[in-house]
Amino acid sequence: MFEALSDKLTGVFDKLRRRGALSETDVGEALREVRVALLDADVALPVVRDFITKVRDRAIGTEVLSSVTPGQQIVKIVNDAMIEALGGEGAVPLNLNATPPVPILMVGLQGSGKTTTAGKIALRLKDRMRRRVLLASLDTQRPAAQLQLAQLAEQAGVPSLPIVAGETPVQIARRAMDIGRREGFDVVILDTAGRLSINQELMDEVRQVRAETNPAETLLVVDAMTGQDAVNTAKAFHDALSITGVVLTRMDGDARGGAALSMRAITGAPIKLIGIGEKQDALEEFHPERVAGRILGMGDIVGLVEKVTETVDQDEAEKLAAKMARGKFDLEDYAGQLRQITKMGSLSSMLGMLPGMGKMKAQLDDANIDQTILKRHAAIIGSMTKKERQTPDIIKASRKKRIASGSGTSVQEVNKLLKQFDDMTTMMKRMNKLGQKGLMRHGLSALMPRHMQQGGQHRRPF
Repeated sequence: MFEALSDKLTGVFDKLRRRGALSETDVGEALREVRVALLDADVALPVVRDFITKVRDRAIGTEVLSSVTPGQQIVKIVNDAMIEALGGEGAVPLNLNATPPVPILMVGLQGSGKTTTAGKIALRLKDRMRRRVLLASLDTQRPAAQLQLAQLAEQAGVPSLPIVAGETPVQIARRAMDIGRREGFDVVILDTAGRLSINQELMDEVRQVRAETNPAETLLVVDAMTGQDAVNTAKAFHDALSITGVVLTRMDGDARGGAALSMRAITGAPIKLIGIGEKQDALEEFHPERVAGRILGMGDIVGLVEKVTETVDQDEAEKLAAKMARGKFDLEDYAGQLRQITKMGSLSSMLGMLPGMGKMKAQLDDANIDQTILKRHAAIIGSMTKKERQTPDIIKASRKKRIASGSGTSVQEVNKLLKQFDDMTTMMKRMNKLGQKGLMRHGLSALMPRHMQQGGQHRRPF
């Protein structure tokens, strides 16, 4: 998401940075391009108008036009205005400040990912906040909806409310809260029924459940891929129910991003969580300043560090570092690194969190590298025997043929993997040999192959 908008805005700002000084005309032209980019991204027109007005009022001033770096100053102003539009600095956490069991009411249209999100929130509360969570489906409309939530609860490792045929949603909610109190649950997540469209019956049903349970959170789940429709849905639900927060699903898709940029301004309700994939742990807090940074090509270093911290096994990492220091890194270790990278998500999504990596990210996407190289490498290593993984030097012609056949790849691809691994181990040996002082004295060029060192003096002839 946001890639098209990010590319357009980056182009606008690149033009501004190349100019030594800016006139009001320059700023006006740039803002016209920003306006078109926001409208193309499906941002609501009132939000675009307010955004452009704020930026223009701040930009048409002596502090910018006479600044040493006027282009950079405007980027900062746009960044600040975007953070405001997205909801201000910092994530807005779920409100759990109530007497247990704390009721969380999930509402939304059918197909928005509401039931799946209920399971994701349950897992998040259990694993990250050590809360005892009970999941309860109030959906008596959709066939097998209650069974679906029970399966998601099992996957998340949390209990679900036993199904009793014939109960109304209000009766189910009452029973869920009663069991929550009697059995010492911290949180009860109530998943209400969705409809294909907003109607009076849906709103009346949710109002009755809300009156019965008095939820601490009424979370609206909307599909970010529906763009402006998601904002219209949110406004209708907020007007009828006074929602306390929004969860945007499918934020990892190729939507234009208008829903995220419009939601807070149109509804007044903060975006609290975003769904970024199909896996149960693919749910994140919404940080406006980080999202703004990614849209404007500034990256999200904090988010990347958090992702690495969450997924990397510290003990394994330390063991691997010790093996590398002894020069004992083998293909089993390399396979372990591939698994860690896969757990963190796609390479392109991680590159998107680094400043100035937009073009490289696009190249990765075009090459489909995540779906090819990493999976092929894992398949090739998986087709090797334990002895081959530990001592790659024994892999000769006949073994390569067998490994290629077993992994569904070619001998050339096996050779390429072995060559990359050989280059990696060579670099590690050089690092160990040089030590910290040697690296500081000779620089990173000392790690390069000999024919590439000293400015190319020893390059091999073509």
